[in-house]
Amino acid sequence: MGRAAEMTGTTAGFLRALGEHGLITPLRSEGGHRRFSRYQLRIAMRARDLVDQGTAIDAACRIVILEDQLEEALRINEQLRRSQPGQEPAADT
Repeated sequence: MGRAAEMTGTTAGFLRALGEHGLITPLRSEGGHRRFSRYQLRIAMRARDLVDQGTAIDAACRIVILEDQLEEALRINEQLRRSQPGQEPAADT
């Protein structure tokens, strides 16, 4: 936990708070230590940036979750577009 906090420029308490708000759920080692993925560390840094700008932690977590969902939806839409040959892109109205 200390190493993850150091890597993200936060505190262990901040990382725990992100877990309590459902933003990140680190795996646990056999000894019970939290193990964060690179993706989770990147998410934690984005939340830290928002909190540093004055956003409440619960709102920052929600924003990061929504940004992640939007990115995934855009990726899926692009895959669907590519998988349908001969389809013309919809015209903007």
